[in-house]
Amino acid sequence: MIISIASGKGGTGKTTVSTNLACVLPAPVTILDCDVEEPNSHLFLNPTFTGRENVIAPIPEVDDTKCTYCKRCMEICRFGAIAVAGEKVLIFPELCHSCGGCAAICPEGAIIEKDRILGIIETGFVEPGLTDQGKDSGEKIKFVHGLMDIGQVMAPPIIRQVRTHADPKGLTIIDAPPGTSCPVIASMKGVDFVLLVTEPTPFGLHDLTLAVETVKILDIPHGLIINRAGMGNDDVKTYAQEQGIPILMEIPFDRRIATAYSKGELIISCLPEYKEKFVQLYDDIEALVVAQRRQVQ
Repeated sequence: MIISIASGKGGTGKTTVSTNLACVLPAPVTILDCDVEEPNSHLFLNPTFTGRENVIAPIPEVDDTKCTYCKRCMEICRFGAIAVAGEKVLIFPELCHSCGGCAAICPEGAIIEKDRILGIIETGFVEPGLTDQGKDSGEKIKFVHGLMDIGQVMAPPIIRQVRTHADPKGLTIIDAPPGTSCPVIASMKGVDFVLLVTEPTPFGLHDLTLAVETVKILDIPHGLIINRAGMGNDDVKTYAQEQGIPILMEIPFDRRIATAYSKGELIISCLPEYKEKFVQLYDDIEALVVAQRRQVQ
């Protein structure tokens, strides 16, 4: 099963939920940090990295000796990455989505594709021992995250490559980027369940509504965690009830949790009673996924 942990805004606690959930469940567990612009799951899990790979995407290059400036390449590019002005072809790499359409349609074969590096993928593992389950089994948590190069803007190709490391035989937890734009869609598409993390504030509710609309368009089963519960009002709970979204867990606005977070520690390490709560969270998610599959059948 693949669970994507997402939210409509940053700072709601996606990484807190992702890392703690990954560490309470029996192996095999894989955690994928898909917030490739600012990944931070490694700060809490301290993985040992054993592999590194480049994320490469092609961009067009024009051979001026062959180009007839017919503008076919410009007309097919829906992203405006190629412009033909007189006898000059301008390439805008930041806009290119590496679809290959321009090279395929060029009647003169004047366009070739060269590689550009968008970022890197680092793979590794988290040693057992963070939880009783991990210590007993001796199994390591597989850890993967992406890092987008400075100056690059195309996060989805990096996220898709991170997701190729999902374990089809075990549980995969995706720590998704914030918001509802293309990187978030790349982190959600095709998963079994989306766990939305929010906070009981006006900003939290506003961005939660955007995230819920996105998940509904993708038609993915979803549930809600309220982080920093007790800090604001009950508007988020009211919205969840109106939309029929199950609230699967509430994490209180607790100084002890904030202190642990500031030190890069897991909640389950400083407050062991939360181990059972996160195990129950997974059990509830599994039950919702099974019920959804039965309805489809």
